[in-house]
Amino acid sequence: MTLPREAYQVLEDIVGPRNITEEPATLAAYAFNFGNELYPPYANRFLIRPTAVLLPGSTEEVQAIVRACNRYRIKYKPFTTGWGGIAGVRGENSIQLDLRRMDRILEIDEKNMFAVVEPYAMGGTLQAEAMKVGLNCNMPGAGAAVSPLANGTSQWGHGPPTIYFGHNSEVLLGIEWVMPNGDILKTGSLGSGVGWFCGEGPGPSLRALIRGDIGAQGNLGVFTKAALKLSPWPGPAQLKVDGKPPAYHLSLPENFRIYTLTFPNWQAFADAAYKIYDAEIGYICHRQWHKLGKDLAPAFFLMYSDPTKTLDDLEEMLKDPEIQRFTKEMGMPLPIVLAGQTPNDIEYQEKVLDQILVETGGHKVAKMSEPDIEKLTLLYFIRWGHKNLNFVYAGGYVGSWHQYGTPDFIVKYAQVAEKTLSKYQATGLLVQAGGDAMMGPIARMGGGGTFSLEQFTAYDPANKKSVEAVVKYILESAELARDHGFPSGFDEMTALRMKGAEGSQAYLESLPDNQRFQWQWKIRQMLDPNDAGETGTYWMVKPKE
Repeated sequence: MTLPREAYQVLEDIVGPRNITEEPATLAAYAFNFGNELYPPYANRFLIRPTAVLLPGSTEEVQAIVRACNRYRIKYKPFTTGWGGIAGVRGENSIQLDLRRMDRILEIDEKNMFAVVEPYAMGGTLQAEAMKVGLNCNMPGAGAAVSPLANGTSQWGHGPPTIYFGHNSEVLLGIEWVMPNGDILKTGSLGSGVGWFCGEGPGPSLRALIRGDIGAQGNLGVFTKAALKLSPWPGPAQLKVDGKPPAYHLSLPENFRIYTLTFPNWQAFADAAYKIYDAEIGYICHRQWHKLGKDLAPAFFLMYSDPTKTLDDLEEMLKDPEIQRFTKEMGMPLPIVLAGQTPNDIEYQEKVLDQILVETGGHKVAKMSEPDIEKLTLLYFIRWGHKNLNFVYAGGYVGSWHQYGTPDFIVKYAQVAEKTLSKYQATGLLVQAGGDAMMGPIARMGGGGTFSLEQFTAYDPANKKSVEAVVKYILESAELARDHGFPSGFDEMTALRMKGAEGSQAYLESLPDNQRFQWQWKIRQMLDPNDAGETGTYWMVKPKE
């Protein structure tokens, strides 16, 4: 399907001929993303190709595009760094807005501790600039290469340092928003003409309407600028990185500590999380290593930190008795970074952590504190630049479970998730990495209180039977979650996408608590009366007359 020539000319006049295309290969490239092969009716690595791709360079150009789409009844979907197929178009007659030209950090206010960014300013770039003035940003779990603006306005929003920095919905301040009808709305203090510093007023907040719990994922207009709260960075103004690729190192500043803790069982893990909350310690606290699987992760990171070894050595390394003992000791791991504002502060935090370990039966994994591994893991946790490892085993991964709740609730579903994944791994169609591949931060809000764990599942996207196996695993996990009374998580969200448009709509309508999706329909009708925005990943149910 192509755009009407009149509409194409109008859009070309807005962005210029170099910033619009209908070239087939380019459109196909925008339709490609990891995980697409899991979802009908596509069943391959390509989603629906956009009708055209536009690269606007300013808020004014975005506004003009959105108004043109309303006029010509064309749909649009904004796209920043594109972590996953959620950012792709979901229907015919839909254009992709690639916001990569809007990549500036507009301001870093050192005194009031916030930054103003455009959509394509990446987390790693913002972090490097903020550190120069003694500040740091909440890094999304998707890594340093993704957009903090998108994560704060339109996506989940938590990450490894959330326990100290706050959830990205918490750090979201003033916003410039091109609404679905083309109007521009400035929220919080920005809307009152007094700057970016506050997201709530004067006047009522629109935060829940804009993003709610997860975010509208690009289905409610385009956010073109946002202010994000920054937090103190007690480290050096510039990170001094050394080491050989891929295992780059970061030497430990005197006021930093990084440990991998381990606990005798899930309940001890949960108890430690509560105590960390109460003690208010931890700069970063994230259960990261097990994303590569309980049985493989310890050996993998030893291999990764040794420049003489490759992934082909992993199977042989697993036969080493020392590595087997190391794997067993890692058990129930929880890495934590402590950052002291003063020497007394870091000394206090260490004493508190040691007492927590005594009370929960946990201990520090000695091998993870060896100099080379310590330096590798510190850079990993501060910079968060290793998200390529999600795909390292077979080229494909999908997340499941990930329900939010208190530590006691989390460890209940973690055990169900572990057994379920182990069953499917035993077929040989999924990577046999260990049933406990539960990964995530232990805080979903500043200071802690609730969190979630995402079960990583590695599969081969080029192997039809492997793809079929992971689809069955996801669908069964969603059923098990409902059977156990667990609320929606990644498994149910992914399962909904696997059902296709008609199947997912029927499922949403069948839910006894679908009033929340009826409200989303009402919000959508109010904000987008011409139905110009995409709705492929926006769940809603039309209220019955």
